[in-house]
Amino acid sequence: MANSSSGMAVHDDCKLKFLELKAKRNYRFIVFKIEEKIQQVTVEKLGEPNESYDDFTASLPADECRYAVYDFDFTTSENCQKSKIFFVAWSPDTSRIRSKMLYASSKDRFRRELDGVQVELQATDPSEMSFDIVKSRAL
Repeated sequence: MANSSSGMAVHDDCKLKFLELKAKRNYRFIVFKIEEKIQQVTVEKLGEPNESYDDFTASLPADECRYAVYDFDFTTSENCQKSKIFFVAWSPDTSRIRSKMLYASSKDRFRRELDGVQVELQATDPSEMSFDIVKSRAL
């Protein structure tokens, strides 16, 4: 099921694991990687439900692009427990130009495969996806 504009396929596991995160809350986060040799988005890492936001950010490589989703739990000003699913397009300045182009051209199609994402973040360094930024985007 490749896309004519980017030629990128999405492994079924990506959608299955996302559905488990969304419906069953089996994971706190999922990190996705484009396997360039086979032109396919695959699951690279699954975060356990008890892992923190710091565990999530530590799972993103400093010099390689990734896609990720994070299930963010928070309390509103009315003291209600809520959660929002974030989609993160991680594209650090130090990653290869070819990799940045590949991730950028494939992002929208991959994002559409993940039905239920509520907030999208684009980040090129850790400060752009700090906990405070995520919290402010969730509220």
